[in-house]
Amino acid sequence: MSDSLVIIPTYNEKENIAKMIDTVFTLSYPFHLLIVDDGSPDGTSDIIKAKQQEYPDRLHLLQRAGKLGLGTAYLDGFRWGMAKSEDYHYFFEMDADFSHNPKDLVRLREACHTGGGDVSVGSRYTKGGGVENWPFDRRFLSYGASIYVRLITWMPVKDSTAGFMCYTRPVLEAIDFDKIEFIGYAFQIEMKHTAWKLGFKIVEVPITFTDRILGASKMHGSIVKEAIIGVLSLRFR
Repeated sequence: MSDSLVIIPTYNEKENIAKMIDTVFTLSYPFHLLIVDDGSPDGTSDIIKAKQQEYPDRLHLLQRAGKLGLGTAYLDGFRWGMAKSEDYHYFFEMDADFSHNPKDLVRLREACHTGGGDVSVGSRYTKGGGVENWPFDRRFLSYGASIYVRLITWMPVKDSTAGFMCYTRPVLEAIDFDKIEFIGYAFQIEMKHTAWKLGFKIVEVPITFTDRILGASKMHGSIVKEAIIGVLSLRFR
């Protein structure tokens, strides 16, 4: 039994998901993988089910009826993992599209396991981190958002919008999931902010974020709007 569960939300990721599963399971550490699929019409879940025949004890699938939001996918994944096994101590968030390098899962785990972190963040904006294949406007928006969050909340995290994460079990047990309000990318900010306000230590691990090559991005204007308004609400709660 592994102590580490990687949670990957999917919606129409047939181009990436089989390769991602194989890549995670060739890493030096024996991670388990839970994929939360929101009713992908492109057959993503069928690919995952076929892969479960290869990895029956390590690959898990949680199917949901439709697109219910990134935040609720992770929360459902956390709930599933915490109920599934007391052995799971490290819970990871990761994208399916290889914008997050699966090899960095090992470094994120070590940052909590031996590095003293309660939460580790795969950070684009700490020393040694970076972004590849993003246009200038996307870089400007992302980096500007991180500065905005720090100015408004005073949270000492340079990449507050990052979605490549490791949470230790005590952090998730301390957070009241029913009080997490945001379901889009503001969810990432809210979870970090909640952990920080509860007194947990957040450490940043430099990573290189590479924009997806296959499949379609899920970013849209309403996500940005939610993040801007959501940060203000966090500051004054």
